[in-house]
Amino acid sequence: MKNGPNRNYESAGRLSAKVLLRVLRKREPGMTRLLGEFVRCESPSHNKAAVDRFGRIVAREWKRRGANVRVVRQAEYGNHLRAEIWFGERRPRKQILIVGHLDTVYPMGTHALTPFRVSDGRAWGPGTFDMKGGLVIALFAVDALRAAGVIPAKRLVFFWNSDEETGSKTSRRDIEREALRSETALVLEPAAGSEGRLKTARKGAGSAEIVVTGRSGHAGIAPHLPGAGINAVHELALQIVELMKMNDRRRGITVQATVAAGGTVSNVIPEHARAKIDIRHAHTADVPRINRALRALRPIVPGARIEVSGGVNRPPMERTPAVEKLFARAKAIMGEMGLPLDEAWVGGVSDGNFTAALGVPTLDGLGVVGDGAHSPREYLLLRSLPERAALLAGLLATL
Repeated sequence: MKNGPNRNYESAGRLSAKVLLRVLRKREPGMTRLLGEFVRCESPSHNKAAVDRFGRIVAREWKRRGANVRVVRQAEYGNHLRAEIWFGERRPRKQILIVGHLDTVYPMGTHALTPFRVSDGRAWGPGTFDMKGGLVIALFAVDALRAAGVIPAKRLVFFWNSDEETGSKTSRRDIEREALRSETALVLEPAAGSEGRLKTARKGAGSAEIVVTGRSGHAGIAPHLPGAGINAVHELALQIVELMKMNDRRRGITVQATVAAGGTVSNVIPEHARAKIDIRHAHTADVPRINRALRALRPIVPGARIEVSGGVNRPPMERTPAVEKLFARAKAIMGEMGLPLDEAWVGGVSDGNFTAALGVPTLDGLGVVGDGAHSPREYLLLRSLPERAALLAGLLATL
């Protein structure tokens, strides 16, 4: 929306990143206070009322900054938020998409056990690192642009979804729709490692389930004879051995059995067994190969039956020349601030996988620096709040 700064975007490329950092370092106490408010408002993925309550707080902050805020309502999960903002008199035709999520993995009541606190240059608490710190830096990046009087060339669309931690089932279509309208996608997931590396490539992911049906019988009375039991657990074990052959370090394919169950009591041949399989892959071209291998599984124990479901469902984020160019820009901005920046290829997935798969240049890991995601040890480095907000502001100013 109309903002009225006095410097047009053509001068943004000459704007010193040091100016942005200097502005934001003065605002670190305010960033910390807002982070505390965000963390104290718990927002577990499966609690719609809680996520919506947090979403209203985030929407309030964007409305204070003059953004057009739209609530994308959901029946089961929390509502998603879309905040659009532009600088100057006219709404630019082109847009940059900034993506993040409102939900956390922590159940209600976790904050009482590991409350938000600040000590030794760190902020601790559930969701600080993944990724409420990222939501904070987005707001203050916009503040810094205004303070510096910069008009970015493109409108900025911030899309905060409510179900990233559970696979973005209700938000994927919205994210992809926004990505197709955008020239660039910036993802505010946490940085990689204590060095604050950006994520220029991510593996794709999927999950499968193998369900085995055998025949129960007495475990000790000639189990090898015809008509005796058919051991579903034995069949499942053999299938897992077969699945492990799909692992290919050179191609970046990993297949792991992560949950398994079968049997009832120790002296009964188990009739049923099942396992869930985690699948990761680095290249889109390998998806058909992986899915074919899953469908090609056949029973090994005579008389056993197997059913295989699932497969690859999230594409990889591959490092393209466009991503390389984006990273080089980010590295230059950090270099101007006197700070190093490196990149990483990670096995975890994010909503950046969706935007990248559509051919939209995507840079991930632009969020805060810290560690301990999804654990009681979660924290962020307070110095990373102004530093990463300055990096984001620099990218928004110059892209």
